[in-house]
Amino acid sequence: MFDRKLTRQISVGKIKIGGGAPISIQSMTNTKTHDATATIEQIKKLATEGCDIVRVAVPDMTAAKTLGKIISAVEVPIIADIHFDYKLALESIAQGVAALRLNPGNIGGAAHVREVVKSARAAKVPIRIGVNAGSLSRKLLAKYGGATPEALVESALEHVEILEAEDFFDIKISLKAHDVPLTLAAYRLMSAKKNYPLHLGITEAGTVNTGVIKSSVGIGALLAEGIGDTIRVSLTGDPVVEVKVAKEILKSLGLRDGGVTLIACPTCGRTKIDLPKIAAQVEEKISSIKQPLTVAVMGCVVNGPGEARTADVGIAGADGEGIIFRKGVIVRKVPESELVAELFKEIDTILNVTY
Repeated sequence: MFDRKLTRQISVGKIKIGGGAPISIQSMTNTKTHDATATIEQIKKLATEGCDIVRVAVPDMTAAKTLGKIISAVEVPIIADIHFDYKLALESIAQGVAALRLNPGNIGGAAHVREVVKSARAAKVPIRIGVNAGSLSRKLLAKYGGATPEALVESALEHVEILEAEDFFDIKISLKAHDVPLTLAAYRLMSAKKNYPLHLGITEAGTVNTGVIKSSVGIGALLAEGIGDTIRVSLTGDPVVEVKVAKEILKSLGLRDGGVTLIACPTCGRTKIDLPKIAAQVEEKISSIKQPLTVAVMGCVVNGPGEARTADVGIAGADGEGIIFRKGVIVRKVPESELVAELFKEIDTILNVTY
């Protein structure tokens, strides 16, 4: 386990963020928020996959006024994503959101900020200040000669100071860029300057193929340094995939338990079974298991019970057949066509599943 920086703790609904609380997973709907039915359906899918907090876009008053219906139909805390119009923030709070994502310098003058802060404080609604490299002010771009870590941090601190001036400290901060080294440097700098909880992510990371890699490297590196309190993997497409990836990042660092950890060898010339096909079948079938379990899918006896001896259960291939093993001990030999079925019989035994 990594030594984590102990940050100020806030509450987003029932979820604690910072202060040593477990690192939470967030995602964002890509439905039209005014379509309550579609948005509720997507939020429930995200929650089922393991998402702790869900953010929704609030581009107009119609969307804001739909939030109450959405919130009443789901169990996970909902964050309203607000830009420019302070009235949308006020309505979102009135509708019952658990938190806001906004930048106080972009919602009007001081009077508007005071209104939002007064309402947020009364409702115990924290505010995330979210700074993106692509939306820095011209002043900061000119001062630093472009989007630099220092520019991102200064932009965030300008917004923080606005809230602090109103005696509001229920804050979390994000500093996102699609450039991984830039993001890492910005979060490191902010972590050294302030004690507010940090929301980690690589923004506009791309499609699954590239976005998973960039997010895993960026988010994983910071978490390994003890930086970060909540994460979102930003990918183009179905947000449920974001949650799957986020869970694997946390599990790979020992920061979250639950579900199955799959070990699978890359295959080589010794492999005599269709390992890619078998591994894909196993991966699909284990996705619904919530209990912590380590399952190994190995191509041959060289990489089987020996290298995967720490796995709770696994299979290793031979010529047209394979073995089932538990904790490195061979249980039985079975034909290749029965490997997956026999593996799951063993998993059911471990999990005490009966039919």
